[in-house]
Amino acid sequence: QVQLVESGGGLVQPGGSLRLSCAASRNIFSFYVMAWYRQAPGKQRELVAAAGSSGGSTSYSDSVKGRFTISSDNAKNTMYLQMNNLSPEDTAVYYCNIQGLRLGPKGDRNDYWGQGTQVTVSA
Repeated sequence: QVQLVESGGGLVQPGGSLRLSCAASRNIFSFYVMAWYRQAPGKQRELVAAAGSSGGSTSYSDSVKGRFTISSDNAKNTMYLQMNNLSPEDTAVYYCNIQGLRLGPKGDRNDYWGQGTQVTVSA
């Protein structure tokens, strides 16, 4: 089993920046997709950003394109979400997600979620 531990959330003023981190508790051998989702009060969880295992293929929701960047440091088994020019509409709980994670060259692939970290954008 693997735990994904998120950090970096908090309160920020409009126009500010935050960087979310999501660290895996064990070394990851391979995976298919890493992603960040968010869920605002009263709304469904939505996909914010995603990237393939090579990191070369990324996608973003229209609402964050040009402001958010997904990245990873494979040596640290950590993924990041850099969020710039934040607005109150970005207020939500943010979740990291890794799909098709495998811990070794053999074995099952599973999907994992972080526990969520609160991001609040307010003056």
